[in-house]
Amino acid sequence: MREAHELERAVGMWYYASDSDGTGGRLRESPSDFRVTEIEEFDTQPVDADRGDYPWLVLRATLTSWDTNDFARELANGLEMSRERVTWAGTKDRHAVTTQLFAVRDVVPEDLPDISDAGIDVVGRAGRGLEFGDLAGNEFRVVVRDPDDPGQAEAVTADLAAFGGGEPGVPNYFGQQRFGSKRPVTHEVGLAILRGDWEGAAMAYLGAPSEHEPEDSSRARRFVEDTRDWEAALEKFPNRLRYERTMLHELADGGSFRDAVETFPSNLQRLFVHAAQSYAFNRMLAERMERGLPFHEPVEGDVVWFAESDVPESVARPDSSRQQRVTADRVDVMARHCARGRAFVTAPLVGTDTELAEGEPGEIERAVLGELDLEPGDFDLPGEFDSSGTRRAILLRPDLTVERDPLTFEFALPSGSYATVVLREYLKTSPLDL
Repeated sequence: MREAHELERAVGMWYYASDSDGTGGRLRESPSDFRVTEIEEFDTQPVDADRGDYPWLVLRATLTSWDTNDFARELANGLEMSRERVTWAGTKDRHAVTTQLFAVRDVVPEDLPDISDAGIDVVGRAGRGLEFGDLAGNEFRVVVRDPDDPGQAEAVTADLAAFGGGEPGVPNYFGQQRFGSKRPVTHEVGLAILRGDWEGAAMAYLGAPSEHEPEDSSRARRFVEDTRDWEAALEKFPNRLRYERTMLHELADGGSFRDAVETFPSNLQRLFVHAAQSYAFNRMLAERMERGLPFHEPVEGDVVWFAESDVPESVARPDSSRQQRVTADRVDVMARHCARGRAFVTAPLVGTDTELAEGEPGEIERAVLGELDLEPGDFDLPGEFDSSGTRRAILLRPDLTVERDPLTFEFALPSGSYATVVLREYLKTSPLDL
């Protein structure tokens, strides 16, 4: 198996599914090179529907070079409201042109502000805000600039077809941006929270300098690690590191380490624990690859979920209410369901309600949790940090279209899956180029 880049290995993506050399090249030379459009799955009423019954105004925003959280904050500021009254279904990357839904409570279209590099259309009204999962998936169109050998795309596709059991498939890893592209620490914060180590959680975010971030950021992080002088650290931390500065203000005012971590918006607080779950999931997939177990079909002991029946085939995903534990006498039957796209082999995003697999898949799950000193009960946490857990498909089968001049990839993925885990197989470059 071909080993992954060191930054990818740090977040549990140990291997590539394809052994062939990559095309090389760079993504996101300009925002228009990376286009993401949500495949929407959210019912709305007309704009003039009763605001008492439908208090949420639903918007479709096309954003250029906007991080989702930053845009939500800008929108909330323009409306003079709390950012907590702005919701969305999926977080998108800054270095792209993205089209996605937002919902805002208790406003009318005339209230909407003009925001630079953002085109906003009113879709309708809804009785509730958007939640993660309120979309079927995302469509991607990605241009690769300056590839070394674009012809290698064919060899990679052949490798991925072998891995996917006849059609291209890739491990459904959580991508680098889940953990931090230049400084992957989000899961380290989450793991510390799960262990009750609030000081470790705060310092994982404030400290842990990276060679890939600006020198003034690294210097500030080294200072706070060495001194724990919160007041003086505020003079060192650049204004752009606003979350760190908010934490430092809390600590300087006498707040606890837990208080400092809880200065993050609620959705980011949840993200820390989700990143810890994601890291454990990535490690389980890497171990499955290392043991040579298939991803496209189950082995005895696996937990399989059948596909949802009401989403487009291009973004088929598993249904948590339709689970099947794979016994020795059911392996062949379930393999046929998986081959037809009717079912998916899964691995856990561990939480309080998680029941682990049996057989060799169960050995892998228990071994990874043992190495990380985690168990399902650790996710019984206060506030925004609690998680009951779920399971996730271990294989993606993107229906890829590849153009050569310029090298361009078009595909769709179910919600929660990452375009970069597909593209990394083709480029085989540093994740900093993705």
